[in-house]
Amino acid sequence: MAFVVDPDAIRGRHRAPAQGHGTGVKAATVAAATGAIIVGGAQLGGTTAAAATVQVPSLPSDVTAGLRSVGVEVPATVEVPDLAADSIPGFATAKQWVENQNVGSANPLPARTVQPVNGTLTSDFGSRWGAHHGGIDIAAPIGTPVLAAEQGTVISAGPASGFGLWVRVMHPDRSITVYGHVNDYQVTVGQEVAAGQQIATVGNRGQSTGPHLHFEVWDPQGNKLDPSAWLRDNGVRVTWGANGRNA
Repeated sequence: MAFVVDPDAIRGRHRAPAQGHGTGVKAATVAAATGAIIVGGAQLGGTTAAAATVQVPSLPSDVTAGLRSVGVEVPATVEVPDLAADSIPGFATAKQWVENQNVGSANPLPARTVQPVNGTLTSDFGSRWGAHHGGIDIAAPIGTPVLAAEQGTVISAGPASGFGLWVRVMHPDRSITVYGHVNDYQVTVGQEVAAGQQIATVGNRGQSTGPHLHFEVWDPQGNKLDPSAWLRDNGVRVTWGANGRNA
């Protein structure tokens, strides 16, 4: 089927031309002002809560005259009520509620999974020295904070064979993260910890050739997972790179 396009319609000739200088601007101003006043009036009629005063911008005299001619008065100010104090539990006003929300990057939501330590990756997960290395090693100065990688419950905090001292955290899905060779720890067994909360510091205890964190991830069945892949799969972009070597 062929379609015929009216050239006059393309040029907008199907519209009636406006009459008089500035007619379009005045009409838009009147519409905007009228709408604002109607909204203000609806708010005023809907509540008796405390209100804030909003100044109404000055309008040209011919515009205000046009409004009055149709029965609309233009006030100098408009009272805009806030929501009642009991409408949002825990906040006195709607404004306080808005200010306490996570908006943009100023107050971001907490991360579910975080990098457990800052340092340099020195050893990967996998075969090393003829045996299986069940975690990754991140070298860092003694005393560097060690953080819980995810929210969970501390199930170990103290001496451990080979590690000297360790901390283990069980997470809601029953997986476990292990933090070995720590110098000391700031948590107790049974304590609930948040992702990013400090639980220990980097040390050089146990069978260690230098200060570092040995970090492991166990699935709910106790199988050791590649921590680098686990962090990546959980949205963590680590700062220590991917330069670990297993000789």
